[in-house]
Amino acid sequence: MPVQAVLLMLPGRGKESFARFYWRGVAWILGLKLRVIGQIASVRPVLFAANHWSWVDIMALGAVLPACFIAKGEVGQWPMLGLIARLGRTIFVSRGRDTVAREQKEVLDRLAAGDNVILFPEGTSSDGNRVLPFAAAFFSLAFTEAAPWVQPVTIVYDELEGLPVRRGERAEIAWFGDMDLAPHASKLLRRRNLRATIWLDAPIPPGTYKSRKSLSTALQARISTNAAALRQGQLPNVAE
Repeated sequence: MPVQAVLLMLPGRGKESFARFYWRGVAWILGLKLRVIGQIASVRPVLFAANHWSWVDIMALGAVLPACFIAKGEVGQWPMLGLIARLGRTIFVSRGRDTVAREQKEVLDRLAAGDNVILFPEGTSSDGNRVLPFAAAFFSLAFTEAAPWVQPVTIVYDELEGLPVRRGERAEIAWFGDMDLAPHASKLLRRRNLRATIWLDAPIPPGTYKSRKSLSTALQARISTNAAALRQGQLPNVAE
């Protein structure tokens, strides 16, 4: 953590690389295996749009994607996790009337500087059995002067302790509704060798869709289809 704190004050991509290295270490300690299908976009900036299962998504996607997260403001106040999120260069948003302009500017400044951003357009986490509807407002960023590319990202936890995850086990992995974090994490961490499969679709160039609603609808349909396929053990015909 002291290393990342120093890197945050320096120019360059060192802070981004260290964050990925850090999350890979956390994943290894917790027995989280990562399988990546597809290729990370080589252009910048990119909005990575991902479905959302659990707090585990943070370490899984953080270990793979060269990007910073957008999170609810209260996350920054959580003991320990808030500090980790800040060191990971998370952008905190509250969407309050008195803060929305400042928060939007921070995101736009990051994109203008070439930083990539990870969005969870469902706005909350699901039970793992479906992808929730996307909120089109998240994709207003795709129509700004920064003109980011958009890459669909599908994450599914498909193997637990060496066996395929069954429907009833998805709720054990997913963190949703009014679940308390500590009991959920304690129960899940008693299980070992959880695997996340992360499916990266081809990035979408700016200007492909004419409105944030059409973009949101297309992404939600694509990621829902991908997630259903992965839950059924079906893999895309692309190079891993």
